[in-house]
Amino acid sequence: MMMESARQQFQLIRDRKISPEELVKIHLDRIAEINPALNAVVAPVPVTTGGVPFSVKDSIEVAGTRCTAGVLGRRDAPPSTEDASLVKMLRGAGAVPIAKTNLPDMLFSFESDNLIFGRTNNPYDLTRTSGGSSGGEAALIAACGSPWGLGSDAAGSVRVPAAFCGIASLKPTSGCLPREGHFPPAGGWIEALWQIGPMARYVEDLRLMMEIFGAPHRPFGKPRIAFYTEGADAEVTRVVHDAAKALEQHAVSIMEDRPPCLDVVYDLEMKLIGPDGGDALRGLAAALGSTRVHPLLTGWLDKLEAYRTDLAGFQGYWAEWDLYRAEMRAFLQRYDAILCPAYIHPALPHGASIDDENFRGFRQTMAFNVSGWPAGVVRCGTSAAGLPIAVQVAAGPWQEDLVLTILGWLEEAMGGWQPTSLEL
Repeated sequence: MMMESARQQFQLIRDRKISPEELVKIHLDRIAEINPALNAVVAPVPVTTGGVPFSVKDSIEVAGTRCTAGVLGRRDAPPSTEDASLVKMLRGAGAVPIAKTNLPDMLFSFESDNLIFGRTNNPYDLTRTSGGSSGGEAALIAACGSPWGLGSDAAGSVRVPAAFCGIASLKPTSGCLPREGHFPPAGGWIEALWQIGPMARYVEDLRLMMEIFGAPHRPFGKPRIAFYTEGADAEVTRVVHDAAKALEQHAVSIMEDRPPCLDVVYDLEMKLIGPDGGDALRGLAAALGSTRVHPLLTGWLDKLEAYRTDLAGFQGYWAEWDLYRAEMRAFLQRYDAILCPAYIHPALPHGASIDDENFRGFRQTMAFNVSGWPAGVVRCGTSAAGLPIAVQVAAGPWQEDLVLTILGWLEEAMGGWQPTSLEL
């Protein structure tokens, strides 16, 4: 039962092959079995009914549970009084939240480690990170503790963990889905960079969640696809090329090409997050009562210092952002979608994400936060060390259907999620 998709689990309940209560119990038992090794779940959700389970990143409100966002100053925050908007929608469809999952301090790391709950391990290799910031979510889903769940993404935070843990995820178009009930809340100058997004073992469940959330269906024709492997290691490069080959039968054309403006995307994302050198993040942590922050957050803040500027400089950053988005849109005159690495390596060892070369590799996902486009990942291969290797697919604004369709083609051709090293 645990390895079935959420859609299949709904059908099992409808066919009376399992009761809603039994299905929840199976997943809670699985969590009890795997969480000592993974440290993916930070708190159970009080369950009063049965249904298809789902899990929620601990930056998203679930009634009756604390929402800590991994921040030391929120460790003793009062329980949430209501669900975030997307949690309400999933409940309304017959799904049941069963767990809150781990993340980094204030969500600012590509690893999931904080001073309250500690670090989450990768289910394929416990010495490796599950990614961040939705790393607890990805690890739990990959290990069959939950069939699907919710994360959030401002620089790759649903896509990097999904790639490291071998599941599928989607960052929708910025502004596509409601963000009420998230901490930190929507707003400020990074408003257009981030979105809550679905995570699951199977692409069909990403599509199901988007249907539940009421995302509009936008038809498309046979796509023209560009692909590139810039910056990726040999194993990731091979998998992207294999994925491009697999898409030939579905596409009008598939050509190796990339938008030239990607050369600036790392610096541009950092400019947009840190024009104050990280002072707003420091001030928020202090206001919440955090007397310490995690070293991985400190590493982020140190990197932002180089992008500190004044008002005139910030206006210049926005002008660069407008130019980037215009150049990315111009690329869509020739192509409908882009295939590329989700990250330059398979899952990293714990603590390695903050190293400068590794950190700059996250520009692969940053590219589509800065553009605001929908982008998703799916597992398409395995490294020599047995780690998942994913590819990323992106398309123009509001083309979630196209992204999900291409991810589905790749999943069918290349296998998608595979059972983890944790015994099932």
